[in-house]
Amino acid sequence: MSQEFRRARRRKASDVILVTDAMTDRVVGRVGNLSETGMLLIAGEPLMEDALYQFSFQLPDGSEPVELGAHLLWIDEASLAGSTWAGFRFIATTPALVYRLHGWVNAPGSRYE
Repeated sequence: MSQEFRRARRRKASDVILVTDAMTDRVVGRVGNLSETGMLLIAGEPLMEDALYQFSFQLPDGSEPVELGAHLLWIDEASLAGSTWAGFRFIATTPALVYRLHGWVNAPGSRYE
């Protein structure tokens, strides 16, 4: 029996959403899924376990870029060579950003994981 421990609904990213490390200005990967509280990142760059990151990414809705802090909770090898899956919890958000992410996650036509 499997139990779901996620508190927030996660929308699968059907479009490529590139994620940039704001400190290095390098693309570190792309969003696999996204909620208002965290994301699955499909990373192409090395990441440090239990580290804090400052990320920027553009949602496909054409709005201003999302900029937020994130804590790396876990990392695992992906099936694609040279890639890893990384689970992040957002730590530096504003109520307005949470509202915006919630709206994108729950938009009509979304697919969920």
